[in-house]
Amino acid sequence: MKKSLSFFVIVCFVATMGLFQGCKKPTIPELTTVTISDVGLTSAVSGGTIITDGGEEITAKGVCWSTSTNPTVADSKTSDGKGSANFTSNIVGLSEGTTYYVRAYATNEVGTAYGNELSFTTGKVTSAVLTTTEVSNVTSTSAVAGGNITDDGGGSITARGVCWGTSPNPTVNKTTDGTGKGTFTSNITGLEDGTVYYYRAYATNSSGTSYGQEFSFITPVTDIDGNVYETVKIGNQVWMAENLKTTKYNDDAAIPLVTDNAAWIALADDAYCWAQNNEETYKPLYGALYNWYAVETDKLCPTGWHVPTDGEFSAMEMSIGMTAEEAAKSDWRGTDEGNKLKKATGWKEGENGSNTSGFAALPAGYRSYITGISEGIGLITYFWSSTGLDENIALYRRLDGDNDKVHRSGAYKQAGKSVRCVKNQ
Repeated sequence: MKKSLSFFVIVCFVATMGLFQGCKKPTIPELTTVTISDVGLTSAVSGGTIITDGGEEITAKGVCWSTSTNPTVADSKTSDGKGSANFTSNIVGLSEGTTYYVRAYATNEVGTAYGNELSFTTGKVTSAVLTTTEVSNVTSTSAVAGGNITDDGGGSITARGVCWGTSPNPTVNKTTDGTGKGTFTSNITGLEDGTVYYYRAYATNSSGTSYGQEFSFITPVTDIDGNVYETVKIGNQVWMAENLKTTKYNDDAAIPLVTDNAAWIALADDAYCWAQNNEETYKPLYGALYNWYAVETDKLCPTGWHVPTDGEFSAMEMSIGMTAEEAAKSDWRGTDEGNKLKKATGWKEGENGSNTSGFAALPAGYRSYITGISEGIGLITYFWSSTGLDENIALYRRLDGDNDKVHRSGAYKQAGKSVRCVKNQ
């Protein structure tokens, strides 16, 4: 049967009258705090070792904790039963990266006793570690990218995907591709043709959002025939990096195909043909040749694009190193700008360019306004500008395999030349 404190008072009183010997007054328990273990982000494990119950039954025991020293049962605490057995306490509901002070406690009828004070600091979630997957399947309006989260920073990944934009360090436009560590694939949509985009993978945990390395790409442009063209940014302009090959204007009207040489030189209207005796097998490599009357329609390039003016050609040339004085001249001008415009393959041995501009010009030849014959394939290429000089002549640019400069002059509008489109600004 449980003894009461009053019972001990009576017994001890009687003892003082010489009726009993060896009476001892009850005290608060004695205990120690168990070493902290299994410290996590929001939890830890401790407990207590009961040395003595003080002569009274222990009615409550556990650990108490606080962010201040000397925590008491008035602070946060566990309740781990009764009795004098040792106990284990699960401390939960903690905050990340926080220092806590812990003491075991035990209560009997005399009062509450505390063990020695210990302290620990909870873990803290750090930034996730991830890489960005380089882009693939790029179209005029979409692309595929993704990422790989190799370290979640100790916390759950609650969001992941790819951010993109037209400026570096994008954060606003983003995909949402699930949660957790590992690899993921992102479908980037709603893009515009001929536009440079920056992109990077992201991952969010309780510490915030972290990013993988940043890459960039430029979207191609698609003409009304469905032909897709690589594009390149040169200076402040965006150019096709391939020759135009459409057989229709951007309003879906057909461009006349003229194969007969005599008919070609007699034309005063728009027309196109294929390089080297009108062989369409050259279409993928060299594109089509157009007379200037087709250029003059202002419908030859995809919507949002146009045939460059003479001034726009000059601006491009200057952006790759030609001086303004040289750009204003006629005939062969500059130093090595032609070399920078020529593709690094596809010309005769020893005549390939460096293509440091990305323009990737190939020797498509031309169609003569005098004979109607296709000539110069593999050796030379011309590009129409949209600038006409008079009723009969329009300006062009020319590149030769054996010359590193750029030729600027005028030609009769019946001539067949390649076309590169530049994006509207």
